[in-house]
Amino acid sequence: MACPVNHSVELNPGLLPLDWLLGTWECDEPGEGCFPTIKPFRYTETLHFSHVGQPVINFMFNAFHAESKKPLHRECGFIRMQPGTNRVAFIIAQNSGLVEIEEGELTGQQLNLQSQSLARVSFAREPHVQQICRVFQLRPDGKLEQTVSMATDNQPLVQHLHIVYRRAS
Repeated sequence: MACPVNHSVELNPGLLPLDWLLGTWECDEPGEGCFPTIKPFRYTETLHFSHVGQPVINFMFNAFHAESKKPLHRECGFIRMQPGTNRVAFIIAQNSGLVEIEEGELTGQQLNLQSQSLARVSFAREPHVQQICRVFQLRPDGKLEQTVSMATDNQPLVQHLHIVYRRAS
């Protein structure tokens, strides 16, 4: 299910620095996932960034196993900017039962985010995620790159995911 960009409502002026994210992004080549406790994997992903004129951007991320095409990770939530600053917050709910707030800074067309708060369902599988760092960057070739690093109860912060997208709409 896509979250179309609402062309009938203007983007809230406080979000203009993030207008480069809006729309749908798809990967041409599978992304790569790894972590010390799991087998490396490849995945495809579609990102949807939309708005309804409020001072938030809505988002939905849908990942699939590159070979089997089975659904993997899902994330949805909201992006907010602190008025008058380059401070950005992602409020994220994941299908794994993890809910997080990531905050960071926008520098040009690069977002650097770090988890500030993590909560999980009481029956979440261990080891528990303890930290997430995420970088989005709009590259000079017009492609969007995302790198996600993660730490758990028993593993230090290490790169977990890397993928590049092209704008689909």
